[in-house]
Order: sequence, then structure tokens, then C-alpha cells
Amino acid sequence: MTSNTIAKGLLKAVAVLVAVVLAFYFLWLIQSVIIYLAVSLILTLIGMPIVKFLKTKCKFKNIFAVITTLLIFVGFIFGFIMMFVPLIASQGHNLSLLNTAAIEQNITQLIEQASNWLESHNIDSNRLLKESNLSSKLNFNFIPNFLNIILGTISSFGVGLASVLFITFFFLKDRKLFSNSTQMLLPQNHKEKILNSLDKIDHLLSRYFIGLVIQLTIIFVLYLVVLLIFGVQNALIIAFLCAILNIIPYVGPLIGSILAALLTMLSNLGSDFQSEILPTTIYVLIGFWVVQVIDNNLTGPLIFSNSVNSHPLEIFLVILIAGFLFGILGMVIAVPMYTILKVIAKEFFPENRIVQLLTRKI
Repeated sequence: MTSNTIAKGLLKAVAVLVAVVLAFYFLWLIQSVIIYLAVSLILTLIGMPIVKFLKTKCKFKNIFAVITTLLIFVGFIFGFIMMFVPLIASQGHNLSLLNTAAIEQNITQLIEQASNWLESHNIDSNRLLKESNLSSKLNFNFIPNFLNIILGTISSFGVGLASVLFITFFFLKDRKLFSNSTQMLLPQNHKEKILNSLDKIDHLLSRYFIGLVIQLTIIFVLYLVVLLIFGVQNALIIAFLCAILNIIPYVGPLIGSILAALLTMLSNLGSDFQSEILPTTIYVLIGFWVVQVIDNNLTGPLIFSNSVNSHPLEIFLVILIAGFLFGILGMVIAVPMYTILKVIAKEFFPENRIVQLLTRKI
């Protein structure tokens, strides 16, 4: 091996490294576009069964079936947004005046009531609450900046929503065109396996995301029933927020329970802590935990094991491992990514015994 050959090899390696770095930098610059494409793909997977139903059962033409499906999506999004209008309207006065002092006073009042309740049960509240000087540390001057962030988020959301709907429209409308174009780019020796993999992935992920929507809807209804039974204010909004948090496996329900408890306590400010605030909060938490028991042992495993053809224990372990390796984001995308890997493994390594064991139901 000559020095010239070594030099060429080093230059080639450096060129490849620079190209990879530039590619990742470019992807980082267009990360918003990638997110729009990913969300559009998810909506496409959810919308394809609707389009198929409208075309086969209702005899819609393709363009009208796609438009109707997008209108359904827009209707759901608009409905979710409208749920927050009562909350915004009821808090509009405080927000417009930026009355942070009143909010701070309410929180301080809640802490004082909790301190009195602890003392009445012979618990050293001085050590737990007063010595920490928690009341003096409360500072809600961040609210104006937070509101500016919300306004910027709303503006970005509008642009993102329009972009996602536009992309989703063409994904649904010209799906066959995209499919044919993709086939032309595939290598001939693996073309059949890749197409089979894409078809199975398409089918399984459509079932998965539809199952996810069904699961969140069931949890939302059950949460809403619990909150309405105990007369919690803004029950619809709290139930929706806590249901959405269930997208994060295992961690989301815990955060949702804490959020529900805090909002329940704040909604009863001014009432007696021992006889009203504390019992209501405990009852709501018990109700939420019952809902989680139902979801973890009945609706969740039933929906997801059937949608992606995986055993509930298998799904649990995959989510747990992904959480340890990649955090919350890993837990969210664990099941879809695992399903994709299983399909690819079955097509390209069908003789492997481990692959046969994991993919026997696919």
C-alpha cells in the first residue's frame, strides 16, 4: 500500500464525514418541515381507512373522499380548540390585567390551609412548609413572558396546521402516484420484499394510530365522568389534557393525575381544606387511578395487541427499554418503530428463529 493510496483513502473518509455532518446540519435546519411531514404521514395513515370507506360504501369520488376526510380532521381540531374557549373567557379578566398578585395570593392561601390541616393532625408543618419559606418564594412574574410564548406558539401552530393539512391532502389524493414513483427508485433485487414491507407497515401503523385515537377517547370519557361526579370546574378541559398526556406511556398518566389533583384543589379555593378540598382531591385521584387500572389491564393491551399483533408483555418491554435508552420521546415512538423493524426483519430474515418467534402473528 503506497502513501498515495493512503492519502486518497483519508481524503475519501474526510469527504464522507463532512458530507454526513452537512446532511445532519441540513436536516436540523429543516426540522420543522420534517415534523410537518411526519404529522402529515400519521394523519394519512389514520385517514386512509376513512377515504376507503367513503369511496367504497358511500361511492364518493377520490377527491371528494379526501376533502371530506380533511374536513373531519379540521372539525375535530376546531372542536378541541373550542373546548378551551370557556377557560380562556373565565380567566380573561385576570390575564388582561396580568393580575399576578391575585394568583399568588390564591396559591399562598392554599398552602396556608394545607399547613393548618397538617397541624390539626399533629404533623410538624413548620418543618414541612413554614421553614421552607415557600410562600415567599412564589413568583408569578413569569406570566407575561409565558403569555407571549403562547401567542407565538399559536401563530406557529396556525402555519403548521395549514402546512400539515396541505401536505396530507396530496398524500391522500395522490397516494398511488407517490407509490408508483417510489417503486421506480427501488433496487430490482429487493423490490418485492421492500414493497411487501411497506404494505404491511402501512396496514399495521394505520391500525395502531386508529387504536391510539380510540384509547384516548375512552380515557377522556372516563376521566370526564370522574370529574363531573365530583363537580370539578372545567372538567372537559382537564379530562382532555390528562387524556392527551396518556400518549406518553406510564409517565403520562402520573403527570395527568398530578395535574388533575392540582387543578381540583385550585378550583375549590376558599372552601374548607379538610372537609372539602382534600376529600374531593383524593376522590378524583382514586377515580383517575381506577381509570388507569382499566386502561392498563383491559383497553390498552386489547387495542394495541390487536392493532400491531404483538403480545402486551412484548409491548411493555419495548416501551420500557426505549424509555431507558431515549427518554420520553423513545417511549412515545417505541411501538411504531418496533412494528416497522419487525415487518422489515420478517421480510429480509424470515429464516431467523428469533424473527420467526417475534413475527409469528404478522
